[in-house]
Amino acid sequence: MKRKKILFGLSFILILLGLDVFGQTLISAKELKGMINDENVVIVSARKAEDFNKSHITNAVNVYPFDLYKPGDIKGLLQTPAEMAAVFGTKGISDTKTIVVYDGAKGVLAGRLFWIFDYLGCKDVRILDGQLGAWRKARGPLTKNKTEKDAVTFNYTLEKSFIISTDDVKSHLNDPKVVLVDTRSKAEFDGEKGEINRKGHIPGAIHFEYKNVVAENGMLKKKEELQSIITDAGITSDKEVVLYCETSNRAGIVFFVLKYMLDYPDVKVYDGALYEWVADSSNSVE
Repeated sequence: MKRKKILFGLSFILILLGLDVFGQTLISAKELKGMINDENVVIVSARKAEDFNKSHITNAVNVYPFDLYKPGDIKGLLQTPAEMAAVFGTKGISDTKTIVVYDGAKGVLAGRLFWIFDYLGCKDVRILDGQLGAWRKARGPLTKNKTEKDAVTFNYTLEKSFIISTDDVKSHLNDPKVVLVDTRSKAEFDGEKGEINRKGHIPGAIHFEYKNVVAENGMLKKKEELQSIITDAGITSDKEVVLYCETSNRAGIVFFVLKYMLDYPDVKVYDGALYEWVADSSNSVE
């Protein structure tokens, strides 16, 4: 009982100081350096296996988001929650741990993996600000050695308010309370490029490329700047915000910014994204 009172007191002091005790948030390279040997922390690289094997953060395990997708004609659809939970468990990732995700570039893969963990109900998931570049700049330890972790059980409780289906998107196309946001490049949005065979965007969607939330140094932009550019794009907190790209990889980092940096109350990801949308010929594109 005495120990619990002490821990509670310390947590209260940290809150007063404005420090994060737990929860979905950014973490700096400096903060992560002090946590890499903590048994309650699991560092997860979202990079390709070949890149991870060349060099990765010490003690990190690797989960490439594309390995969590179903086989089939529609690219990018997630496996079942049970299948993903099994993958995470074999990697030593538990839903009860603090999970820190990172990738090698601007947060696309880290953002996607963050959203997946969040959707599966993990309560303490963090994104390394600046990704691997910031870690190297901070002279954080790197290794080629495989991290050995015992298999664990990953339990999930789906956060169904974080995801939206094709039928849901169709039923809200003309809803003034919903803003549909395409996070791809302008050229893809305009139908000038892209892998999709029916190029363009979902009718009524507005364009806001994911790169807009990332500064030149790879760090996420400051809260005040993010709020300004996002509001100017027509994405306001009084509406339900639905994010997508081709496979919703690029939607994840924008989801993080809106939900956890700017406190937007209702943010969803259209997981099927444009690949699922165009697979049905009755769904039009603009």
